[in-house]
Amino acid sequence: MKISTEIQTTANHVGFEKAVELVGKAGFDAWDFSMFDMARYDWKEKKMKSLDNPMTGDNYLAFARKLKQIGLDNGIICNQSHAPFPSGVPEIRSYLKRAIECTAEAGGEICIIHPLNSGTPEENAELYFELLPFAKECNVKIATENMWNWSKELGHSVFAACATPESFNAHLDAVNDDFFVACLDIGHAEMLGSDTSAEEMVKALGSRLKALHIHDNDKLHDTHQIPLSMSIDFVPIVKALKEIKYDGYFTLEADSFLDAYTSENVFEGVKEMAAVARKLADMYEGF
Repeated sequence: MKISTEIQTTANHVGFEKAVELVGKAGFDAWDFSMFDMARYDWKEKKMKSLDNPMTGDNYLAFARKLKQIGLDNGIICNQSHAPFPSGVPEIRSYLKRAIECTAEAGGEICIIHPLNSGTPEENAELYFELLPFAKECNVKIATENMWNWSKELGHSVFAACATPESFNAHLDAVNDDFFVACLDIGHAEMLGSDTSAEEMVKALGSRLKALHIHDNDKLHDTHQIPLSMSIDFVPIVKALKEIKYDGYFTLEADSFLDAYTSENVFEGVKEMAAVARKLADMYEGF
């Protein structure tokens, strides 16, 4: 079992080029191309942020190629990516094909594109049908992900697209294409109000599950912390992954964990994440 991690949080400290290098030196097998800075939405202001980086300009493919080469120079590949979100914002939606294109250029096989949180399987299928022909041209699979909404009244998460086994499989059925697969967010599935568990989701998705976002939380908030540090029991989850013969990567999305680090010591955090990811991978191999 090979391990990977998102690079956005490391890049926030040292830049994307150095982030890929550090991920390789820390012991990961691959890197997850985070493209949130390609088009970032300000949730408080309800508008797009003004960004100035290589992913927003005309030379975005050259930048993706550069990151790919840095990875190869450090013994790792790009296994998957994450497109900007929320997908329903028109300015974001216009960048989704660019995200797929950058995934291909970096060498990634899967691009995670969020469904519309409140969209039905049929409504979200329209989004994916629009993108799939281009994704196939790029030889990149699109993965949808289990989401959540938040209820202030209840004080916990409530249903959103793909949040339950029934909804996730209904979304996959609505598209019904080999280039449309599942990315299971472990933390989302374990939040109170999801009406499921990560173990149940793994078993329900079976061979459709091709990517993971692995992180820990208190089973209430979406805290995106390093695995084995909070309340999620990973033993039954990893065992379920072994039972379905999951053959993707163990990809961390523990982005909040590195917020406590600085540019001077962030490598120590990346190495700690690699050690934990390897522990989960070894657990998988041991079953």
